[in-house]
Amino acid sequence: MIEGIYAFLDNLFGPMITSYHPIWVVTVSGIILGAFFTLINYVLVDQEKVKLLQKKSKEFQKKYKEAQASRDEKKLRKLQQEQMELMKLQSEVMKDTMFKVTLLTMPIFWIFFTWLRRWYFEVGIAKAPFDFFLFDWFHSLYHSGLPPSELGYIGWYIMTSMITGYILRKLLDMG
Repeated sequence: MIEGIYAFLDNLFGPMITSYHPIWVVTVSGIILGAFFTLINYVLVDQEKVKLLQKKSKEFQKKYKEAQASRDEKKLRKLQQEQMELMKLQSEVMKDTMFKVTLLTMPIFWIFFTWLRRWYFEVGIAKAPFDFFLFDWFHSLYHSGLPPSELGYIGWYIMTSMITGYILRKLLDMG
């Protein structure tokens, strides 16, 4: 079954992979998947609940700091109850994110990357004129043999998809 999926991806993206430099292929992949995963998150997770959680968390932190600074034990005990309610809301948001979004996006991510690995395993996608610690850190994540002056497809994908997701979250006012 997985070979059938790989064959489909080869037919769909093969011409792009064979015609363009790997940096363009992985950049486009990062933009497409980063946007897709962000949109899935936007649609499946209750954004009003997320905003409410963020607002309540900020308010709680402010109250807690004030109570700590004034050493008000009564207020601190009262805030413990508020913290329990906040944790309940946080667990609801986390459940939505973990179960709905992760269960849908993780298989797509793994299938795509195991397929892309067939094309770009140990291929330097981006090359710096010097050894760069961040590139070396990415290599350690997946035990790459690339030198610290080159970044492979996973590192480049992570950078492009994170930037895409960040921009799209700001545009969609996802917090």
